[in-house]
Amino acid sequence: MAVDTTTIHPLDPASVDELAAAVAAIRATDELSERAFFAFGQRVEPSRDELAAHTPGAPFDRMVSVVGHDPEAGKSFEVTVSSSTGDVSTFTWVDEGQAPICDADVIAVYMALAEHNEWNAALAKRGIDDTSLVHIEPWMAGVQPPEMPTGRVMRAFAFLHRDPDDNYYAYPIEGLIALVNVDTGDVVVDDHGVVPIPDTPAEYASDRVPDQRDDIKPLDITQPEGPSFVVDDHTITWQNWHLRISVHPVEGLVLHDVRYRDGDRDRPILHRAALSDMVVPYGDASPLHYWKHALDAGETSLGQSANSLTLGCDCLGEIYYFDAAFLGSDGVPIVRENTVCLHEEDFGILWKHTNPFRPDLAPEVRRSRRLVVSTIHTIGNYEYGFYWYFYLDGTIQLEMKLTGIIGVSVAADGVGSDTSPLVAPSISSPIHQHMFCFRLDVAVDGPANTVVETNVEVVDDGAHPYGAGFRSVATPLRTEQAAMRNIDPAASRSWRITNPSSTNQLGNPVAYKLLPQASPTFMVPENSPAGQRGGFARHNLWVTPYEAGEQYASAGAFSMLHPGGAGLPSYVQADRSVDDTEIVVWHTFGVTHVPRPEDWPVMPVEYTGFTLMPYGFFEQNPSLDVPPSAACHAGH
Repeated sequence: MAVDTTTIHPLDPASVDELAAAVAAIRATDELSERAFFAFGQRVEPSRDELAAHTPGAPFDRMVSVVGHDPEAGKSFEVTVSSSTGDVSTFTWVDEGQAPICDADVIAVYMALAEHNEWNAALAKRGIDDTSLVHIEPWMAGVQPPEMPTGRVMRAFAFLHRDPDDNYYAYPIEGLIALVNVDTGDVVVDDHGVVPIPDTPAEYASDRVPDQRDDIKPLDITQPEGPSFVVDDHTITWQNWHLRISVHPVEGLVLHDVRYRDGDRDRPILHRAALSDMVVPYGDASPLHYWKHALDAGETSLGQSANSLTLGCDCLGEIYYFDAAFLGSDGVPIVRENTVCLHEEDFGILWKHTNPFRPDLAPEVRRSRRLVVSTIHTIGNYEYGFYWYFYLDGTIQLEMKLTGIIGVSVAADGVGSDTSPLVAPSISSPIHQHMFCFRLDVAVDGPANTVVETNVEVVDDGAHPYGAGFRSVATPLRTEQAAMRNIDPAASRSWRITNPSSTNQLGNPVAYKLLPQASPTFMVPENSPAGQRGGFARHNLWVTPYEAGEQYASAGAFSMLHPGGAGLPSYVQADRSVDDTEIVVWHTFGVTHVPRPEDWPVMPVEYTGFTLMPYGFFEQNPSLDVPPSAACHAGH
């Protein structure tokens, strides 16, 4: 079934009609068994050249990619279908790695364990006879386990409900884990011995927390004249900013064609920006945790886990919401409402100066505000919030907000350990990391860019009268392997994305600076499963020449049970030139989470991220034209 694409922008995400038509075309090929299911579907994103050649309103052969798995074949597949003609373009069985986990896998795990004698006997040994009160937590197996060297394998462990609506994470069933081949239903039960289940509740739901505060007064955000942004389909304009957005089923929130209106010039900054993948290694050696190193984007289709956001809870103020279409595992498209929140918020002082020699002059002060584009994703016990901020002075910021419920174990000795500290009586939580890799397809004032590293160092040449000199030293990163770099807060290290062909009034190349936050070192050894599969986390900066097919820092959509080595570590082997050409900047950052009692039973938000700020991109402060606020002006 063909879909009219003349009214669809090439960057718009796949519509419900396109997804349904693609599934119908795939099923008509008779390549798949009746047990086959779908992990996700999405339009194939056009390359830079294809996008530049597109004329709005002209026919454009939109391609939809559908990824899934067939248990009968024991393999995953990727199919591309033309939305314009309804024909299957390519059908590929994947030889290495598998499609992301989806609902069909979770259901298969539940069904395999529900009637499994050894699993139920292990529960009974722990005094659990009513299995309806057992919550099973399916998990990615990581690499292929030796107990099940082939097949689509998942791990599973369990928690106990004391009542159907409680926080079951307070009651871990320690020492019991299962391997499940979801293709065949085969199960291997690994029982490390009975450990008493804790009996102390740990509730966080509002109807279960007594003595709530009664002295919090209302805080309302109002914009009587409405917001300052304008939305046209997936395009947003606000205070000289122009951008498009979409929600990718794996990468989540994606920014496209980010530009800034500077006088009469529309100046590009980012062609595309999104999460590429992330890895979450655990540092505890216990049977329930040693194997964990989730690739939460590639293995679980992070984008499809987007929440439907709620006014006054997730977002506050004058809100515009975007919906997103996703493909269910049964091949039926669904629309999730309110997945992207768009709003403005006050952000304190933008700039200020008081003239100390002229008390008769009023201080000049401008208030800052920012445009916020955000999504929140739930993956099992954890929530990830993606917040892109756009500021009046040309700055772009990405902030990750981490919250949810920490992974836990039973500390049988009541003490815990240095790899899994106590957070509550008898409850410990393993130390782990969250390492995010963002792919920044940069286009600073044009397509050809060069990355320059800057470090501040001591000057010991005797020129400074007090011997206290220091300077900034700039080093161009001209090849892929030279650009494999790590942060260094002691040297105030940052990276400028420059355009050698575009200079400012000072004769210097215009640039945007990638300013990293403090970030931990990736703690796992290179030859470990996490080190192989999450190799992108080995460095905080990578730079590659733009190649349309190099989308993921890892094995991407086929990270499930992939042995590793794919993505960035393989891209840079050729050591290609990244000097004055179309480049992609990959930035890895994150947090090492050492759990604390205050993280229990639900974790307050922890923050990480990075900033892109203009560096000689403008001739002067671009926010001079921001008027004083009405309240400030009235005060004088």
